[in-house]
Amino acid sequence: MAALQRVGPYVQSLNFKMIHTSEAFLPPLLDPVTGEEIEFVYEPYCQVNPNSSDRLSIPTYGSWEMTDLLVKQYPPLFHAAANVPSFIRAFTSLPNINHLTISTPGQESAQRYRRSAVDYALISLRIAVERSPLRHLSSLSLLSIHALAVHYLNPTMGCGALPNSARRWRQIRKLTIHMDTIPMESLPPNPSLKHPINTGTDHLKLLHAYLQVFASSLERLTFHWYGPKGLFPLSLSSETCLLPPSPGLACPRRCHLALRPLKFDKLIFMEVDNVTTSASQVSSFILAHRRSISEFNFEGTTLREGTWDDALAPLTRMSGSEAWKRKANEVMDVPLVLSPVDAEELRSPEEKARREKKRKERERKEEREKGRERCPTPLLGSLGGMWGLGKPSDYAWSYESPAVGRANGTLREQISRLLRPARVGWR
Repeated sequence: MAALQRVGPYVQSLNFKMIHTSEAFLPPLLDPVTGEEIEFVYEPYCQVNPNSSDRLSIPTYGSWEMTDLLVKQYPPLFHAAANVPSFIRAFTSLPNINHLTISTPGQESAQRYRRSAVDYALISLRIAVERSPLRHLSSLSLLSIHALAVHYLNPTMGCGALPNSARRWRQIRKLTIHMDTIPMESLPPNPSLKHPINTGTDHLKLLHAYLQVFASSLERLTFHWYGPKGLFPLSLSSETCLLPPSPGLACPRRCHLALRPLKFDKLIFMEVDNVTTSASQVSSFILAHRRSISEFNFEGTTLREGTWDDALAPLTRMSGSEAWKRKANEVMDVPLVLSPVDAEELRSPEEKARREKKRKERERKEEREKGRERCPTPLLGSLGGMWGLGKPSDYAWSYESPAVGRANGTLREQISRLLRPARVGWR
């Protein structure tokens, strides 16, 4: 913990990942005498710096009897996940976090209603975020999470929630959720129940309640279903499977109130993937957010009712015409193989002329330098200028021509004739 406190102020992004393994699932809590299953009501212990005497006088899990049973029957992973004070101290050491990523992969569909240590870890993490000074937290990513994760992360209905718990989560401006698809299946008939229970509606209601927490602050939302296509998460209030049942067929313990439609006041960008919805739900969403939203993407979306013209009809009414359809560009990934192309063909005429001029200047410069190398004697240049022999470069070509010997002989003879009178004169 001391090392974390030293480096914590420099951390800006935190990734919390806990996999559903066989060791993470918790067995039933049994009475050691009678062997009957005991009901465990979890109350998180949240005191961070208690006195040692007070800490020993307060049971961790409600009562000393329950604490003793949990210590004996539950694995150490559970006690580490339920250690809320350690989570709070860890997050307090990371005051400058602006992006939090939570991932809980590996849950099988058969274990959807089974409690695991991962759920208690999510409760501890949520309490730690709410009670730590994370004033820069603005982005949250829930990647590969199971369906009940949003229930344990909900500050309005989770264990250990306070009246001001939602204030910390309303700092979130960007939310990304990748969730396992919730299957809409019914449990087998039970004689003790008056009606069949759908195993997916409860999870969808929990998802709706969780998204409602960010209604007043969220600006960018990305949602993706893993597996088969799921329902449109922003229009769950209009799904027929979530409408309140008639009082005569409903369980008296269930809430019969209809879900309140989701309305994000500051939403600018929205993207959903692997979704099945209807044209009326899409059009209702666009109309409800027409004053704030500037971009929305429906990736891998299938309409079970209506057409896309009906779904995007509000855009025509808002713009006053269908001109936006002509401006729309369809974007797709197309494989393309390019053959090698000469770079000279891609240049403009001005660039070609400029490069040709530089090439000629470079060739003239190279010719002059070659002439100096072949006739480096200054006397030859001066004599040639005096006696009309031309420049030394005029004879340079002869060294590279086939008549090299003849040219060299001629040049030596001319030099000898020029120097012979000078020798006689000096005598």
